[in-house]
Parts: sequence; structure tokens; C-alpha cells
Amino acid sequence: MNLHVETHGQGAPLLLIHGWGMHGGVWDSLVPRLAEQFQVQVVDLPGHGKSSLGAVGLDAIADQLALRFDEPLAVCGWSLGGQIAMRWAARYPAQVQRLALVTSTPCFAERDDWMFGMDAETLHKFASELEQNHAATLRRFLALQVRGSENERELLTQLRAQLFAHGEPDLAALRGGLEILRDADLRPLLGDMHQPTLAITGERDKLTSPLASYYLAQALPNARVVEIDGAAHAPFLSHPDIFIEHLTSFLHES
Repeated sequence: MNLHVETHGQGAPLLLIHGWGMHGGVWDSLVPRLAEQFQVQVVDLPGHGKSSLGAVGLDAIADQLALRFDEPLAVCGWSLGGQIAMRWAARYPAQVQRLALVTSTPCFAERDDWMFGMDAETLHKFASELEQNHAATLRRFLALQVRGSENERELLTQLRAQLFAHGEPDLAALRGGLEILRDADLRPLLGDMHQPTLAITGERDKLTSPLASYYLAQALPNARVVEIDGAAHAPFLSHPDIFIEHLTSFLHES
């Protein structure tokens, strides 16, 4: 299995991890600005973009990242990428120095004791539709990500243009990602994760409740939350200036 990584700039290492169904190119508009201050590394997850398909479970992906990046670094993960970043930080705490969790959650699916997640039936419907027409399912998922955001139509056009820019994701990788979203519950791990953490949420996020980010800020020993007004599930695209301001300020803290 080979993970495709692109590196830009010099300085302290910062790894960017994309969300479900996308690829590292989703960060392209931010990379030049971040690379002025950091060595920015952008990864395509297994079976996405230019990375070959490997094991697609949450622990397996964390292990692959641990093997590929052997020096301590800061990690910024969006949505599913945030869950992967948390699992990596819990399994290999010496590797992940700081965490930025963008519209992410410890538990994506709703449960009896977790009301901040997506309805299980909705996730099941996505899984069924994925088998019938994965491209159409991904496009519908993109629409959910920007719903309610300022500049919603422009953002959707931008995301749809990027969707297959690095090639189509492997169907097995898409299935595995949905299984992570359906099954993963990282809440029991949070109390032992001491990395400085910034949870960034969008005020209008319809996919991951902002309350999940506030939960992370309370449950993690060293975390705080930033809520971006007018943003939905992709605040780094809809509000790049304020996103970069918060992220870089956090990364420069001693």
C-alpha cells in the first residue's frame, strides 16, 4: 500500500487529512498560504486520490499513517479525517503533537446516549445508494456538506469540480469510510488524549452538529472550540481567512 503525500513549504510539519469521498486536493486553496509558515503535507487516504487501496478500518488507517509519518507533527483533520486523526493521536501519542479537528465528532452516528449524530437510517441509505451509483451518492453528500453555508452554491460548484480531480475513489475505500462513520465511537478515548486540540465548527453545519465540537472541547483534557459564523461543514472553504487565522494562531502557541 502506498500513501500519496504532497509536501509544500518549510517549517514545523503540518499534515492535512481530508474527509470521506474526497482527496487531499480539497485543501489546495489553503496550502500556499499555510506553506508560508509551515511544512504542509497533504495526504490522500487509502483508496482515495492517488493513494493505492490498503486496509480501510480506523485502526489500520491510523497504523498506516504512523508508518508513513515517523516524525512528530501537527495534524489537521476534516470530518472523517478528524476521526482518523483522533484515533492516530490515541494510538501513537508521541507522533501527534497537536490536533485541529474541523467539523469532526467522536461519534458520527446517533446512539441512545449520543444525540449529536446523524440518524442511523440516513447512513444506511447512503450505504445502499453507494452500491447503486457511487458518483451520484458522493455528489449528494457534497450537497449536505455545504447546505446552509454562506455562498452555498459557489461552494458546491467548487467541491463538485474537485471531487474526481485526483481520480475516482475506490469503492471498497468508500464502503470502509462509511463503516467508520457508522461504527466508530471514540468517546472512551478522549480523557487520555492530552495533545493541545482546537475543535473548529461551523455555525450552520447540517452534517455534524456544532454541539459535537463543544463536547470534544469539554471531554478532551487540553482543548477549546471555535465556532465560525455563517459556515457549514466546510469552514476552511467558505471562510478561509478566519479559518487560517484560528488555525495558525493555535499552531504557533507554545
